[in-house]
Amino acid sequence: MEKIEFIKNSIVTKEMLRNKLFCTFTTEEDLNQLIESINREYAVLYKKIFVLSSPDTNELLCTYNIEESDQQPRIIKNTILVHRKKETNTLYTINSLNALIMTLNNGVLDSRFPINWPDYKNCILLVQDNKFKKLNTEIKKIVNL
Repeated sequence: MEKIEFIKNSIVTKEMLRNKLFCTFTTEEDLNQLIESINREYAVLYKKIFVLSSPDTNELLCTYNIEESDQQPRIIKNTILVHRKKETNTLYTINSLNALIMTLNNGVLDSRFPINWPDYKNCILLVQDNKFKKLNTEIKKIVNL
């Protein structure tokens, strides 16, 4: 199982933080500390953090929605902004969606290209080393803050 790597110290403006879904990667050992950090740094919508596991990596994925803020918060390391397709519980970044379309459409990026979302049920779509990557996920637990 490999560790997922992504850009750290990304600049995120407060405009990007209006009711956004974040995904923070962590280890089992650091999970409780991360949950405390999330609770301290953000006003988490619905007071819930979803902890996901994947057979494809040793890391855990914590997903949570944050409320809009007038102050620019500190972004917790190993955090990415994701989107969610509710019908299939698919998490994805914009870059991974573009990479998926190009993979399925012979290298052509077409925003109208239809995605068969059931093929990506219960997973997170990422880009790693400039390549599309799909990680299957399952809910490990739901943390109520």
